[in-house]
Amino acid sequence: MKVQPIDTPAAAPRLPFYRHLYAQVLVAIVLGVLLGHFWPHAGEALKPLGDGFIKLVKMIIAPVIFLSVVGGIAGMRELGSVGRVAIKAFVYFLIFSTLALIVGLIVANVVQPGAGMNVNPATLDTKAVAGYAHDAGETTVTGFLMAIIPTTMLSALTDGSILQTLFVAILFGISLSLVGRPAEPVLELVERLSLVVFKLVGILMKAAPIGAFGAIAFTIGKYGVGSLVNLGALVATFYLTSLLFVLVVLGAVARAHGFSIIKLLAYLKAELLLVLGTSSSEAALPNLMVKLEAAGCERGVVGLVVPTGYSFNLDGTNIYMTLAALFIAQATGVQLSWGDQLLLMGVAMLSSKGAAGVTGAGFVTLAATLSIVPSVPVAGMALILGIDRFMSECRSLTNFVGNAVATIVVARWEGKLDRDMLDRALNERPAIEDNLEAAIEPQIIA
Repeated sequence: MKVQPIDTPAAAPRLPFYRHLYAQVLVAIVLGVLLGHFWPHAGEALKPLGDGFIKLVKMIIAPVIFLSVVGGIAGMRELGSVGRVAIKAFVYFLIFSTLALIVGLIVANVVQPGAGMNVNPATLDTKAVAGYAHDAGETTVTGFLMAIIPTTMLSALTDGSILQTLFVAILFGISLSLVGRPAEPVLELVERLSLVVFKLVGILMKAAPIGAFGAIAFTIGKYGVGSLVNLGALVATFYLTSLLFVLVVLGAVARAHGFSIIKLLAYLKAELLLVLGTSSSEAALPNLMVKLEAAGCERGVVGLVVPTGYSFNLDGTNIYMTLAALFIAQATGVQLSWGDQLLLMGVAMLSSKGAAGVTGAGFVTLAATLSIVPSVPVAGMALILGIDRFMSECRSLTNFVGNAVATIVVARWEGKLDRDMLDRALNERPAIEDNLEAAIEPQIIA
């Protein structure tokens, strides 16, 4: 199964502005903010709209990953290339996850957003963060690795775990490739099922504006824009740091590999707005995989790198971890030596692996990190609990962009990137956002 070229006018006809997905999501976000601000109770009541949309997307994530990975691996012909892609992806993840942690550490020491607050940890409401601390305490490296193995092959597609789905899909794809000719009918079935599943993705995306509207209305209605004022220094520092990381660090990586980070952001604008509205990078995972394939990345590379990156390449979460941990230390008057800070960074590197792309995961991993560095009080998390929802949006956006860049880079390293398709996608940017099914819906090519 291949993605049709997207440069033909017939494949992606231009539509009026108001029919573009990104325009609809943008309008929904603005309306949600206004509703949540002026009628907060009504905004809070719309929470099921956002939750329902995210559940709809999560419903389809497992089939999308399974079919993409199986079809991609079986189409690679050489199984050695699967191992090479995985190794290169993990090398990239390790380098840039570590770099994100270092960036957060440096910015926290330079800006010191929590300095001068002089908060007594004994006065904080520890009940508010007790649940997060409990969840973090049950998270271990061994438990994480064991959780990758599903109970059954079918349960990997029903339990909602990205890594379990990826694990089973890789094994099934390798087996399909090893069987060879007798397995061709199965591969054809996988390709035809992919057509149906990606058509379903296109249908579900029509509900994206409703989901974004409900999610942002709830956030503003419950927490209020005013909650940003008290801890504005931390929020502003985090957003600016993440923006600089994307434009400078990831921008340099993109430039070194022959594409522009700005043009990539423009290409993915509909998905970025969806992530912003729902505070969940998972909400845009299916569309990201389809768009990267349409931009010239081989299907097998996309199927391996994107789902793995959602658990192991969390640039935004890593920046947040060190920045928030040092903010809590500064606010509570805890002096951390460089040795303590390096220990904090090392623990954060381990605890951040496997964090999901959903709202709240960053807070759990922060609790796990602080629980191993006793000098920083876990109770200090109560300071940022009220604004974590606002920072969750930035975490998700940065994670999303980081995985898009990682996929293109690994595809180029592996020689699996069609530069002509990438150039057309980023420079001409045909209207795929407004007519996803017609523009980049996978087609079986004889």
